[in-house]
Amino acid sequence: MRTDLLNPDELLASDGAAATAPGRRGVGEVRGPRELPRGYAHPHASEEARRIAEDGLVLRAQVGSGVHGTAVSGQDDRDEMGICLEPREFVTGLARVPAGTSATSRRAEFEQYQRHTAWDRDGGLRNRSGAGDLDVVVYSARKWARLALAGNPTVLLLLFVPDEEVVYRDAAGAELVENAHRFVSRLAAQRFLGYLRSQRAAMTGSAGAHTNRPELVAEHGYDTKFAMHALRLGVQGVELLTTGRITLPVPQPARERLRAVRRGEVPLEQVVRAVAAAEERLEALRQSPAVPAEPDRAWVDDWLHRAHAAYWARG
Repeated sequence: MRTDLLNPDELLASDGAAATAPGRRGVGEVRGPRELPRGYAHPHASEEARRIAEDGLVLRAQVGSGVHGTAVSGQDDRDEMGICLEPREFVTGLARVPAGTSATSRRAEFEQYQRHTAWDRDGGLRNRSGAGDLDVVVYSARKWARLALAGNPTVLLLLFVPDEEVVYRDAAGAELVENAHRFVSRLAAQRFLGYLRSQRAAMTGSAGAHTNRPELVAEHGYDTKFAMHALRLGVQGVELLTTGRITLPVPQPARERLRAVRRGEVPLEQVVRAVAAAEERLEALRQSPAVPAEPDRAWVDDWLHRAHAAYWARG
């Protein structure tokens, strides 16, 4: 194992720009494919939900290890996330979608279309995604906005994906990306901390935590994928809260540090120290007056109203 990789000061470095800096300008449209995998017998995977997600799509991109630059060749699936606008009757009325393709009477509010191609193999919903599989979720714009305003690290990532990893983006999606800085707040610091702590607990097998990768624990003494994600959350959380952005893929040399952890090349003791340093930085930012206390909810409300109104007007 290597013992010279995880210098916390280097790993968590940022350029110190203000978190309220203006957002990215000149974001263009990407008119890629809108098609999603067919429906499935899962509560969020009915054919009607798929049609809503495809028709109202405003943004869809890769968000997993591939876009972070931390993927290990031949081992990772492809994770995609998207945002869609809903038909009028689902926003102003009481319309519902079937709770999966096997539902005959149960109906649910439309919140997302979620599909894993691993389900198509023998074993169905029990299958773990692996190399070559696609995991995709398309959230309703309203649900995505609620999660993003609360600082959810997973959904915020969608706003910073480089153009080459964007599958689809229309004018409404481009406007959202241009205004990513409006979602930065101390609430995000709290969420990054929570996610980091859960990944740290899982990587070490703390009480109440579990891993679905026992083979990694057997080989390296800890779950290296959880460990890598704990550190990644620290790196990206610190960057977001100090600069107002997340650079993708993770810049060097931090990217190689994370990949070394993923490969099990770094002793657990060193990983634990680096994660603790990241936690300390995030805790300080959570209390920093330099970080906005709240996101710009008024702008997000206005975007949701305008985007839906324009979508409905197009018929």
